[in-house]
Amino acid sequence: MDTFENKVAVITGGASGIGLALAKEAAQLGMHLVLLDIDQKTLAPIADDFRAQGVNVLAETVDVRDASQMEALAEKVYAEFDAVHLLFNNAGVGSVGKVWESTPADWDWVMGVNVNGVVNGIRAFVPRMIAGGEPGHIVNTASIAGLVTGHGMAIYRVSKHSVVVLSEVLSHELALYGHDHLHASVLCPAWTKTNITTSDRVRPGDIQNAPEDVKIGPMEIGHLKQMQRHIDETGKTPEEIAAATFDAIRNNRFYIITHEEFVPAVAVRMKDLLGGNNPRDLGI
Repeated sequence: MDTFENKVAVITGGASGIGLALAKEAAQLGMHLVLLDIDQKTLAPIADDFRAQGVNVLAETVDVRDASQMEALAEKVYAEFDAVHLLFNNAGVGSVGKVWESTPADWDWVMGVNVNGVVNGIRAFVPRMIAGGEPGHIVNTASIAGLVTGHGMAIYRVSKHSVVVLSEVLSHELALYGHDHLHASVLCPAWTKTNITTSDRVRPGDIQNAPEDVKIGPMEIGHLKQMQRHIDETGKTPEEIAAATFDAIRNNRFYIITHEEFVPAVAVRMKDLLGGNNPRDLGI
């Protein structure tokens, strides 16, 4: 897909970070925007800014974990625009903690947004995109953490590996069932200057941890601080990630690895897997 003017882009997590950068890139290309986010206070002024620039924007507060909300939104989007051409299942959150100390609420929160949110976006929009017959592209945001493993952020890593596999299956099935007008990609960025480390700020009350259930020790705090240092010192901007994503869409490239310096780590994991070796912690 290489024609974007007057086409429609749906972006979850569209009020900040990579989602907002994707929206800016789409707007510069003359697209209509559907911005979806759970953070209404941030979303509303951003939508107003786009409108002030002459961009046609539909902005809706949504919890991507809720399939019924996403289905209702898809109906509203198609009533407004009658088509969707780019679907960015981008909303994502993070968490820290050991595997055995992560709480059920932590799992519900991270897997609900990072995995079920992508599933719900696909289920709500892709059947309509198939029926519409117009060229389109689906981009699911995973992470370099979906291609390698290491210590820390267990739930986040599990969720992002799930998104990679889900995206691969989506790509296979679009081709298998003859929906050649649609293509899929998986976005796997590494250190990016976003607010992923503070995503608990929008965590709904129904899946908050009780204070006594939170067990974040010095090692986990140190890992979080180290990750933030990497982001601050070497992280790419969301705008760089958005530009790479649109380049991949134009060239129908499935794997979008935005940080080439991490490719050797992916190769190490594949080598260990194929060689029957124990996995190495590469500190990523």
